[in-house]
Amino acid sequence: MIESQNFKEEILDSLAEGLFTVDKNFRITFLNRAAERITGFKKEEAIGRFCKDIFQSDFCLFGCPLANVLESGVSIYDFKTKYICKNSRQISIKLNASILKNSDNNPMGGVVSFRDFLYENSINEYLRDNTNFYGIVGHTKAMTDIFHLIHEIAYTDAAVLIQGETGTGKEMIANAIQATSKRRKEKFVKVNCSVLPPNLLASELFGHAKGAFTDAVKDRVGRFELADRGTIFLDEIAEMPLQMQTQLLRVIQEGTFERLGESLTRKVDVRIIAATNVNIKEAIKNGNFREDLYYRLNVIPIYVPPLRERKEDIPFLIRHFIQKFNLLYDKEIKDVEDRALNILINYYWQGNIRELENVIEYSFIRNKDDNKITLCSLPSYITQLNDCPGSKVVNPYNSRTENKINTAALIELLNKHRWNKTKVARILGVNRTTIWRHLKSTGIEEN
Repeated sequence: MIESQNFKEEILDSLAEGLFTVDKNFRITFLNRAAERITGFKKEEAIGRFCKDIFQSDFCLFGCPLANVLESGVSIYDFKTKYICKNSRQISIKLNASILKNSDNNPMGGVVSFRDFLYENSINEYLRDNTNFYGIVGHTKAMTDIFHLIHEIAYTDAAVLIQGETGTGKEMIANAIQATSKRRKEKFVKVNCSVLPPNLLASELFGHAKGAFTDAVKDRVGRFELADRGTIFLDEIAEMPLQMQTQLLRVIQEGTFERLGESLTRKVDVRIIAATNVNIKEAIKNGNFREDLYYRLNVIPIYVPPLRERKEDIPFLIRHFIQKFNLLYDKEIKDVEDRALNILINYYWQGNIRELENVIEYSFIRNKDDNKITLCSLPSYITQLNDCPGSKVVNPYNSRTENKINTAALIELLNKHRWNKTKVARILGVNRTTIWRHLKSTGIEEN
């Protein structure tokens, strides 16, 4: 039992993310090595103490994400805040929070993982500047059409509504819109509308006056005021309560609002980019979203396709994440073995790009000696494709969708084997002339 516990702790200590667990009373029960490195606190200093005494945050007094998770049972992802660490050093972090359950599936506390946001930003900035379109990896027509549209709308202040499933990269699209816009030098403020309860969300967006509610001990500026003359990104917009949708509509139409508990009308000039993974038209039909607000936001609509509809991008995304995690974990993984790539291309990817990124990171953690991602390093649920809806184990390079070879994946394999068409044809189980004809028909020539 002790050996099993030690093994689990070794796995958690190998993560690049900081991680800590708390019991139901919010006392810290575990702290991994990355959390020690990021915060400066040693495990023996933290265990047994209240998390608010170690990881001091703006949300410790009210709106604690971990408290919200334990109360609602709903996990939180990519929540941005600041921690005051040892020696009063302040760091910006992005955290995930979930309920921690015992072997009987009963809640026993919570688990929080977090990354130093500035360090992650430096890696993301490097990848953004050295790969693809503002860090977005996409070579399919659907994605290149989005890139062209972003350039076309660069000099407008019109509202943008980005729709797509969870994990498709809607926030990265919003980042690209901001980076190319005429307001790119102004503030860019982001709010996740699904994270906070309605009263705190209203305070977050519009601010509040002292005494507006129990914990309002002083005046607070809202995100709209902070974003004045700049841009605000409202993620998960469909989760916004109807009453607040009315307030947002007023901001769009008149450029005015009031802080909570205050009658003074304030003016603001903000461009709005909104995003949702909800079918908005269904939400309107069910009375959960205002139709007039939808038309105000949907001036420039952008739909981000799920990963299963752009499988040609998967080899390029894998290469992108390999580059990212080589920097993060200080490793030198170069490639993906063919069998593993086969599985990754044909998996259903319900969680889209975010799930793919997590799988590649998992493989990095599992990988000890090899310089490539192998089938054995993938999560078992990925390799058991029979359990995945819409998935089957087939040759990714000879996928007979419309009887066409998967061009992007074929090029990936040719590059890997130095354009040895005979060897590639043997791997694919096709005639060498089949590859030659396909390359000729698509206008691709060997460099």
